Amino acid sequence: MSRRASFIDRGLGETRGGVLLDDRPERLFVVRDDAPQRLRLGARLRARVRHVEPQLGIAFLDLGEGAEAILPFKPDARPRQGEALEVEIRVEPRAGKLATLRALGPAQGEPALLAQAPDLTEVLAGFVGDEDPVTGPEARALADEAEAEALQTVHPLPGGGTIAIETTRALTSIDVDVGDRKGAEVKRVTRQANLAAITEGARLLRLKGQGGLVVFDLAGRGHDGTALMNAMRAAFQPDNPGVAIGPVSRFGTIELTVPRRAAPVLDTLCDAGGRLTDRSLAQRLIRRMEAEAAANPGARLQVRCAPAVAEAAAPLLESLAGRIGRRFEVSPEAGRGREAFEVSAS
Repeated sequence: MSRRASFIDRGLGETRGGVLLDDRPERLFVVRDDAPQRLRLGARLRARVRHVEPQLGIAFLDLGEGAEAILPFKPDARPRQGEALEVEIRVEPRAGKLATLRALGPAQGEPALLAQAPDLTEVLAGFVGDEDPVTGPEARALADEAEAEALQTVHPLPGGGTIAIETTRALTSIDVDVGDRKGAEVKRVTRQANLAAITEGARLLRLKGQGGLVVFDLAGRGHDGTALMNAMRAAFQPDNPGVAIGPVSRFGTIELTVPRRAAPVLDTLCDAGGRLTDRSLAQRLIRRMEAEAAANPGARLQVRCAPAVAEAAAPLLESLAGRIGRRFEVSPEAGRGREAFEVSAS
């Protein structure tokens, strides 16, 4: 029977938490200290209807402090422009898409945050129950492992072969490659690779926070539709309610929709081009400095990094000084690669 556990790494400037499925990362949440609280999943707000699109069945609502979200509505529950509503964040914003709201009822007053979203401890408890999360150095190692796996595109399959997970504005594709998977009977090897890809693909989609339309491009041909559908239902059961799975097509693909709720973790870690942001690299630099300081008590740290990373790390250095003391010097170096920072002790 599968076992789930959780971890929380409370760092400077961000908290990373996640869920393990049989000791492998299954979910990852990265919450930055300066992230807008009113756009997090479960936050409750007073909002004002800014614009209504009757033909699309959506309204655009002002949440205050420059935040905006959309409210889907049925024809018999059309909101009025200018009215105030109490709402809840049902789907977090993602790249190029606004947050989606659920209406709770009428309200009075200007847009405001009424209740913050559940904190990360509560979110994780929803997946693992009352079991205490792993914390401390072990949690940091688990968070690093989960983050590294979430950032990969090509992932190995147990027993051989790979899957490649790539996302566009329209859908997420999962390409199955048998690769060097061993076996004398090609059809049997292909079937095992496809079944492994479904299980791994479901876990990795949860880890990356990807949802919406998903297409599995299966390996081989002449698929056992019943076995594959049973595997799909079992693999995506944790994502219910709301999962819809289509049959195996004549092109050897399976389409499904997975509900979107929290924003993809890559939206926090990466820019529009898929590169780690300066802020994400700054968080890595701060963690490296903490580790070096712990390994060399009393030593002075010399840090060399790209200017953009140094600038992103600057707001975090005061908090770091409060934790390890002012025993570091950060030297921005023009021409140094963004990921090629160095931390040494002397």
